[in-house]
Amino acid sequence: MGSLGRRRLVAGLVSCAVLAGCGTADGTGSGSTAPGGKTSVKLQLQWFVQAQFAGYIAAVDKGFYREQGLDVEIVEGGVDIVPQTVLAQGQADFAVAWVPKALASREQGAGITDIAQIFQRSGTYQVSFADRGIRTAADLKGRKVGNWGFGNEFELFAGMTKAGLDPGRDVTLVQQQFDMQALLRGDIDAAQAMSYNEYAQLLEAKDPKTGQLYRPEAFTVLDWNTLGTAMLQDAVWANSDRLAQDEAYRETAVKFLTGTIKGWAYCRDNPQQCRDLVVARGAKLGASHQLWQTNEVNKLVWPAPKGIGLIDETAWKATVELALNTRNQDGRTVLTKQPDRAAYTNEYVQRALDALKGSGVDVTGAGFQPATVTLNEGGA
Repeated sequence: MGSLGRRRLVAGLVSCAVLAGCGTADGTGSGSTAPGGKTSVKLQLQWFVQAQFAGYIAAVDKGFYREQGLDVEIVEGGVDIVPQTVLAQGQADFAVAWVPKALASREQGAGITDIAQIFQRSGTYQVSFADRGIRTAADLKGRKVGNWGFGNEFELFAGMTKAGLDPGRDVTLVQQQFDMQALLRGDIDAAQAMSYNEYAQLLEAKDPKTGQLYRPEAFTVLDWNTLGTAMLQDAVWANSDRLAQDEAYRETAVKFLTGTIKGWAYCRDNPQQCRDLVVARGAKLGASHQLWQTNEVNKLVWPAPKGIGLIDETAWKATVELALNTRNQDGRTVLTKQPDRAAYTNEYVQRALDALKGSGVDVTGAGFQPATVTLNEGGA
């Protein structure tokens, strides 16, 4: 990656509550003109650079945004970054965030709108060693259950609630680090993991009993897609006020989604090349881990029968109902009222899909087949 590519990635510096005052936009976002007459756009990620965001990285590095007249800067996230807050406060033009977390921020006043649902399925697991006998959510009763907090625990609480457990009384909740060390040490009975990240970290670790890498059969996995409490995750969010008031921003949204979808289609068809782009961007975990992640993320995106990014009303309503009715350990729900109609729109992604279909881009991935990825120790 050249010097221009390196400059494209900057660390996110915003750590604020939804309504806190964190300054104003710096004027470098949508509507300003970059060298070459292109429109400058800032995209705020919700986590550090990894293949979870491979489609956006590919769209920058393969020139798909440039084809749309955009100069897109990817802003890295982190533990203290709330992407929907960054967006609402005008410090980014678009942001990637999970739907329940973003809707909670929206209920508190963040003016944001979901304009493309990139992940069609949830990637959240609850993982335990097979010998702990945790095969259903009900089996978590009386156990030490790890979770990350920060809004990542909603599906876990929904799963326990559906199984008749009270998250505040029936389990011991443990604040988990963003790795799997507590599970590997035996400090907790079940750990939160993403299919594309922390679960792979288990399979990249050595089993001290055998000296070999752990095999999948060493673990049991609670998959909330299967258990019926999955919630929508990675979506592209836009600023609601700007959508309502700024025609140029609306056009930029369509162009941004057009480039984004083309990037994800490229990663579907070229997972190894996208792995290489992510590694070159400075991903903290290694090449085999990033290939695993690219493959697993592709499973969450593809196939997309109605078109990648199109927000399915049934899945949206299911996420909202879970957010309204699932209580955390303090008895609070994620949402206290139904989101209004401006919480999401398919208008802009549909325009992007129509344009791409007209140019021959496969936007449904009906023939997608995941690869088989071999992990190396430590993800190298």
